Amino acid sequence: MGSDRTTWATPRATTGALGFRAILEDDIATGRLAPGARLDEISLAERFGVSRTPIREALQQLAAAGLVELRPYRGAVVSSPDPRRLMEMFEVMAELEAMCGRLAARRLISEREAELNASLAACDRAAAAGDPDGYYLENERFHGVIYAASGNTFLAEQALLLHRRLAPFRRLQLRVRHRLQSSQREHAAIVGAIAAGDEDRAADLLRAHVVVQGERFADLIASLASAVVKQT
Repeated sequence: MGSDRTTWATPRATTGALGFRAILEDDIATGRLAPGARLDEISLAERFGVSRTPIREALQQLAAAGLVELRPYRGAVVSSPDPRRLMEMFEVMAELEAMCGRLAARRLISEREAELNASLAACDRAAAAGDPDGYYLENERFHGVIYAASGNTFLAEQALLLHRRLAPFRRLQLRVRHRLQSSQREHAAIVGAIAAGDEDRAADLLRAHVVVQGERFADLIASLASAVVKQT
């Protein structure tokens, strides 16, 4: 993790366990801390210039959110769920996204449509550049716009929570060969369905876009295994 240290976020104005949790959560979601990475309390305390107590509290909060596992004799490591549980989480995520897409197609307003088209264009630029990290960030914004366009705050909150939980694994997916281009084609079709007010098609397209099965799931597991090996 040596070279990554210089790119890590510095402590924000928010201090204490909640502030450290937010920074570590960002590191996990953006891949700076990959699945299987060890989170050493002493090193983290030195990084943030604090005692181990708030670090321990932050790690416990991350463990409660499922982002970190607390293992006997090894301490905290970035969560790497078993394949079956990962599949289950993606299935639920797919249904939440489908609900957001259905409602967005029904309730789309001109402001959200403009945001959706702008986000689609930003994703297209990142895909054309072959930049998986840039595409990942724009992809996050793209899905966030759909959640907001649903007009259902509670649904948007739940979708965002699970999206955040799956962020490290969705990021790994984008590194599979040709995935950026296929993902962007799916984005364009999704935007077309939402803009046309086609609720069923928007839901079906988003569900298929998110769910991982068959070869896509095998690719994800292979990428996950590779990431874990690099951390050991």
